Amino acid sequence: MSTTIRKALITGAGDESNITVVTSEIPSPPNSHVQVKVIYSGFSGADINMRMGTYPMQKKAPLTPGYCLVGRVHANGSGSKKFTIGDLVVCLSIYDAEAELASLPEKYLIPVPAGLDLQQAVALTLDWNTAYGMVMRAAKVSKGQRVFIHGLSGAVGYALMKLSQLQGAEVYGTASASNHAALREQGATPFVYSNKDWMMAMNAIGGAHAVFDALGFESWDESFSILAPEGSILVGYGGNLDMLTGQESRSVVPSVMKLLARNLVPMCPQKTKFYYISRDQSTFEPELKALFELSLQKKILVPIKKIWGLEEVPEAHRTWTQTSGIGSVLVKISEDEKA
Repeated sequence: MSTTIRKALITGAGDESNITVVTSEIPSPPNSHVQVKVIYSGFSGADINMRMGTYPMQKKAPLTPGYCLVGRVHANGSGSKKFTIGDLVVCLSIYDAEAELASLPEKYLIPVPAGLDLQQAVALTLDWNTAYGMVMRAAKVSKGQRVFIHGLSGAVGYALMKLSQLQGAEVYGTASASNHAALREQGATPFVYSNKDWMMAMNAIGGAHAVFDALGFESWDESFSILAPEGSILVGYGGNLDMLTGQESRSVVPSVMKLLARNLVPMCPQKTKFYYISRDQSTFEPELKALFELSLQKKILVPIKKIWGLEEVPEAHRTWTQTSGIGSVLVKISEDEKA
């Protein structure tokens, strides 16, 4: 039996004219799947890149975007017995979260602990879990280190800042000038990316022990130049420079290969890594649960920059680079009827 729903739809690769919201039918969940009534979806650069057709190994359009969600179990497919109807769950869905109902493999659903705010839960699932893996595993940030982050006011950038500070690091980075005062209040030292003053300033104090750079391309070369002489690491991820600057989209693959090739230089004390998050990683669920606990203990708080409605998703795409403020962006899909 199928159900009528509203959902966002990317109809083809290109500009904002390729994203719309449509009425569609969703069938009952298949074997080993669970149908979730979505309450919030995350909204991120992945949505923009998928619409542009540049996200690595993405499905071909038409597709429904939405990389993560929080919602309640609506129906179980055959063989799905882990959850009961009405249970709150999150999922790194990759697709299909910007829809009233989404059918997802049961194995990827994670229960939401009692008392956890739903907006916090969905932002932790992608934005903060990405940052957690980079801070705790990729760079192993520790007390007394200097950390440099591009995009301090962004969803992942802000998370990198707060998690690095929890580890006892000093945080520097780039952000829009309009956000500098707020970031200083949070204990960071912000710079404007475009004037490149950050490069001279960081080298003047001995460089950064860890740099996190989501921009890619030539930015990774610049970030490598501010690494401390010994025992430092550049962690690249994303590859969003073209999307943010309006340049013609380039494949990030050559830049990733160049980034990793730096590790082949004999006796080089500075290392590089390209980081990505996957729901199939053995670390995914334990690290997300660690973040849930930090949130429940009030040790972290996700700032929510903007919440769009489902019908406003095309406008979210049109104004993505114009959204001011700090933190994560969400799409509210429905009310939580059991709240």
